[in-house]
Amino acid sequence: MLDPYMRRLIDPPLNLIGKKLAQWDVSANTITILGFLIGLLTMVMIGMKQYEYAFICLLLNRFFDGVDGAIARHSHLSDFGGFLDIICDFTIYSGIVFSFAIAHSQNAFCAAFLIFSFIGPITSFLSYATIAAKKQIHNSRRGKKSFYYLGGICEGTETTIVLILMCLIPDIFPELCLIYGILCWITTVGRIYQAWKDFGGEALNCLIDSEGNAYKKPVIKTKFQVQ
Repeated sequence: MLDPYMRRLIDPPLNLIGKKLAQWDVSANTITILGFLIGLLTMVMIGMKQYEYAFICLLLNRFFDGVDGAIARHSHLSDFGGFLDIICDFTIYSGIVFSFAIAHSQNAFCAAFLIFSFIGPITSFLSYATIAAKKQIHNSRRGKKSFYYLGGICEGTETTIVLILMCLIPDIFPELCLIYGILCWITTVGRIYQAWKDFGGEALNCLIDSEGNAYKKPVIKTKFQVQ
């Protein structure tokens, strides 16, 4: 929901950094992997209840996540780079929540609920992107990306804010999990509705042959139709 507005603020400085690093032949994938390693360190710090250090590591992880895309935009966007970036992001998101359950066992239920709730936005996001790629649908509101980014209440900016709040105020972790988990499900329902609007009517206008290939229904004219 906030990603398009956040991009207007962070893209200019990130693009300057990304352009300079691209000129130095720094690989976007290298930055992605470094950011992922810092994200793993965030998880370790949370598990050790070192929340101040976890907060710093989380900020660095998010910074590297922005820089890798900026480098790619000034060199070349690759399918593997987009794949690697999204895998690292979703792994760190769920891993950080999991780490709070390690730090305090009483957080286990709420952590499990939020990780479960992440599944809806993740699968709807990737499923829509797959169909959008097949139909060559593009959206530039969230910057130049390797694949289509479907919006919703819970996007990268909102998730980052929630994770930061968890590190800064760990005592409200259960409440944050419950609230954000519910928002994740609202996001999922909204994306399903969006996909139904965009793609749902196509099945009414096509048939499937014996090999599973779709083709348009033939138009059968009747004697009552005007030629």
